Amino acid sequence: MEPVRLVVYSDYLCPWCYNASVRMEQLERELGDAVRVEWRSYLLRPNASPGRDLEKFREYTRSWLRPAGEPDSGEFRVWEGDAGPPSHSIPAHRVAKAAARISQEAFRSLHRGLLRAYFAENRDISDRATLRELWGELGLPAEALAVADAPEVLAQVRAEHAEALEL
Repeated sequence: MEPVRLVVYSDYLCPWCYNASVRMEQLERELGDAVRVEWRSYLLRPNASPGRDLEKFREYTRSWLRPAGEPDSGEFRVWEGDAGPPSHSIPAHRVAKAAARISQEAFRSLHRGLLRAYFAENRDISDRATLRELWGELGLPAEALAVADAPEVLAQVRAEHAEALEL
């Protein structure tokens, strides 16, 4: 019997998407091969907006406490420190697509890592150095990260976002 295919459009800057990811992982553990989750890009911030006001952003992150209170939620922490907020999510989506080209397990590990890095560790997941660091922390092959810069990877991210807007 073919597995049930669930297509999920998600953004790495969305706290509700983080919770959905935690729940989808649970579903996969419970149902095993009966379900297959396919993650696609949806861009809450499709264009870079550098220089966002840090105090306003910190105030915004207090709203993360709402999804943090949901059952089966991810781990959230209100933004601390002086590191600025992510300017947009395209870099994170590109890196996730590069991990997916290695294996499904590499993608899952990076997907989980990106969400945790942003929401629980307050790391700027639009920053190349942060993404490279996370990639290394997860033990992914350094040379495979270059795929994230390929024009076809950006085209895939944008196409998935456009597809989501058409639904």
